[in-house]
Amino acid sequence: MTDKENNTKEKDNEKQQEKDKEKARKEKELKVVMPEAEWATMPQKEFAQQPDYLIVFADFYIAQFNQRDLEIMNLYDTNSNMVDINHYLLNNIHFTRKELVKHVLQYHAQNFQNIIDEIAAKDGVEAEKMTSYKDWDNWYEDRRNKISASLS
Repeated sequence: MTDKENNTKEKDNEKQQEKDKEKARKEKELKVVMPEAEWATMPQKEFAQQPDYLIVFADFYIAQFNQRDLEIMNLYDTNSNMVDINHYLLNNIHFTRKELVKHVLQYHAQNFQNIIDEIAAKDGVEAEKMTSYKDWDNWYEDRRNKISASLS
């Protein structure tokens, strides 16, 4: 190799070393350090214990809601309780019915109780004794049969 070639090669090596040093310096300056993730768990939500008749009534109500058959229930809604309940049901329709009963009672137990109180006042139903779905279904059908079919 000639001196000229050696000088050119040395200059190229020096330039490459300077580029490598500059690159290392920039990497050092721009190095991003990610902190370790801190895991936090949400405490399990506690649900208030509800009486059996209220759980059964909520289950019955949701079944009627799913069938779009709340016309008779509307006769017992004096303070727009159904609006609050139905709004919640529509927003949380992804729950299974069992889960939905538990969740809706967490927030709207008083709305259900108001409807039950109105049913008790108008029809004399003893809600505490209505502890099965069939009890509420029979009441609903009896109430439906009492409606006059006359159009005049």
